[in-house]
Amino acid sequence: MELTDLVPVPPGINTLADGRKVVNAKQATMLSLLGNPRADYGDDCREITNPRLKPLVESRQLGPIKVRGLRPAVDGLQRILAEIAAKAPEIHAVIGTAGMLCARFVRGSTIAISNHAWGTAIDLTLAGRLDARGDGKVQFGLTRIAPIFNAHGWYWGAGFGTEDAMHFEAGDGLIRDWAADGLFGGAGAKPPPAHLLSLGDRGPQVEGLQRALNAAGAGLLADGIFGRDTQAAVMAFQGKRGLLVDGVAGRETLAALNLLAATAATGVVPA
Repeated sequence: MELTDLVPVPPGINTLADGRKVVNAKQATMLSLLGNPRADYGDDCREITNPRLKPLVESRQLGPIKVRGLRPAVDGLQRILAEIAAKAPEIHAVIGTAGMLCARFVRGSTIAISNHAWGTAIDLTLAGRLDARGDGKVQFGLTRIAPIFNAHGWYWGAGFGTEDAMHFEAGDGLIRDWAADGLFGGAGAKPPPAHLLSLGDRGPQVEGLQRALNAAGAGLLADGIFGRDTQAAVMAFQGKRGLLVDGVAGRETLAALNLLAATAATGVVPA
């Protein structure tokens, strides 16, 4: 099979050998620990203007590719590419990039900031070919290197609601570790709880939240993007359940949704 041949998204992606999940970095995590890269965004690539982040931006040649991103992410990519070179040299030889630092919104959103905006995500090509976004198929070569990215704490974008297999980004846990190690040039704010979901987040956890809200009658498109419609559905659910109406899916809101799901499945309210 050729490295650029298309195959279905394999099962169990973004899961480590011990069963732990690699989770994409949430917007609230990024904003609290790194700050906002700039004050305004669009669909086009723009530069970081945040004076705290600008000194951390670095360009570096990493074997076959030249990247430009936040220094901890560039350091991480250097280690990943070295491992790919050792374990899959035929893939390393044809890796290219479609970009790393790009301060913009997630495609199709005017709320969710792409993690490219912080320079902690990269889009890869194989043999000069870019994996098409959203077709549910992935390049065979990407399936072979994704576990290496996962082992280093990076999330593979094939797991997004809209499959984005060319995309790899530093996961939520890795961002938190880098911040704890002082790699972002100073102490940021305290990060939000890891389970919390809020406006601008995306990924499988948000898709699960949307499906749970739909089971409660929300009627959302389960696209994995926490937009205004999902925020409104969370607030409506919180109001009906007598919870704090803040539009944030925290521990109490998620517990209430889980209770509702368990009751619907069994017909019995759990003790």
